[in-house]
Amino acid sequence: MPRLVVDPAFVVGAVDRRLFGSFVEHMGRCVYTGIYEPGHPTADPDGFRGDVLDLVRELGVTAVRYPGGNFVSNYDWEDGVGPKDQRPRKLDLAWRAIEPNQFGTDEFMAWSTKAGVEPVWAVNLGTRGIKEAVELLSYTNLPGGTELPDRRVANGQEAPYGIKVWCLGNEMDGPWQIGHKTAEEYARLAEETANAMRRVDPDIELVACGSSNSRMPTFGEWERVVLERTYDLVDHISLHAYYEPHDGDHASFLAAAEDMDRMISSVIATTDHVKALKRSTKEITLSFDEWNVWRQQDFPGELGLGIREVSPLIEDTYTVDDAVVVGSLLITLLRHADRVKIACLAQLVNVIGPIKTEPGGRAWRQSIFHPFALTAQYAGPTVLQTAISDGPSVDTAAFGRVPALWSTATYDEKTGEIAIFVVNRSETDKLDLEIPVGGLRVAQHLALYDDDRVAVNTADDPDRVVPRVIEGTEIVDGVCTATLPPASWHLIRLT
Repeated sequence: MPRLVVDPAFVVGAVDRRLFGSFVEHMGRCVYTGIYEPGHPTADPDGFRGDVLDLVRELGVTAVRYPGGNFVSNYDWEDGVGPKDQRPRKLDLAWRAIEPNQFGTDEFMAWSTKAGVEPVWAVNLGTRGIKEAVELLSYTNLPGGTELPDRRVANGQEAPYGIKVWCLGNEMDGPWQIGHKTAEEYARLAEETANAMRRVDPDIELVACGSSNSRMPTFGEWERVVLERTYDLVDHISLHAYYEPHDGDHASFLAAAEDMDRMISSVIATTDHVKALKRSTKEITLSFDEWNVWRQQDFPGELGLGIREVSPLIEDTYTVDDAVVVGSLLITLLRHADRVKIACLAQLVNVIGPIKTEPGGRAWRQSIFHPFALTAQYAGPTVLQTAISDGPSVDTAAFGRVPALWSTATYDEKTGEIAIFVVNRSETDKLDLEIPVGGLRVAQHLALYDDDRVAVNTADDPDRVVPRVIEGTEIVDGVCTATLPPASWHLIRLT
């Protein structure tokens, strides 16, 4: 029988709560009819959907990256501030949609305050550069008395916003990006932009663009080149990854966390290589600021989109398997909590989001909502090492033979609670798990699985896929025993 060993004495690191972040981009219906819909029955005086705000708070999101994404690389932030009737309608080159600019910097800051989330802001280093980044930072973070902060005051916000985290562009290694650059070109621009922004506000945290995914031909080399120029100026480097089943290979899909785990380890190795080259004592941490399940094979690509008003785009409907994979990716982020300090589930609403809405109508939780919400709620402040002995393995086409069980645990010293997060990645075998726990007791065992692994939630059946309370998990003679069905995600709380 597999045995999971966990001990509060063996610590990975502290959990930065920004690990439970998400992402709002001007793409599809994420903003318009997603978080913002004046005239909706639940809309507040600012036009923010109250039903969505309630779900965002329930989800437990702590930080939200904005305004992109590919969108930011051709976005003029000035178009989204000031009187709404004077804002221009423009063609967004990223998604070939007409951007009405009715929601911008001040609206997002008002929304983030109501949602209780920290903003993570991206600047345009595609079509713009140092000057525009400095001006935006001045608008948001400086007190009144000079031109740009005074413009913010005139727009109704007297106090500076004090935005802490800034991303230096988005996916600049990608040929699909407006203003795509080589590593050398981006590194030079990021270095100069970071230097200028720190002269405006020395206390900000800066995120340099890393690779868009681990399959990029420049992966690893990109990070080295960028960090050799920016190491002393930035705090984090970004990672992005999306996962989907290919050719019916669900075994590899359920094991997608292997790719995320290896990508994180590779980027850490590269950052530490640069640290050694520079004889530095500073440690760069990671911002995994885009990750999710996304069926990209169903997406026609940007050039396949006709010019149009805001309309649905990549609104994937998530299955039970998708939720299990999202749960396993959260486990992976926690397993690297010593170095991963920011992470953003992309995106928040409608666009591959855990929340879906109808224009003028209902909002509901997708299957992936549940492992995220429960992990955000119950993950304690300290991540512990876990070890599984006598555990079976599964064969995958993409990653070879991998452990069937994927786990992490957190500890709350104040309450003494241990939260164990574990996934059974076997498609066929239920597994009986032993966990030596001494004098603890089982407070709760929740699981997400279903005999119908392609079951989904819809507006008409929003609770088709929900976590189940597992009965029978017990502690006898200091050993907790639990049964894990095939293709399942679990939270076991011990107090």
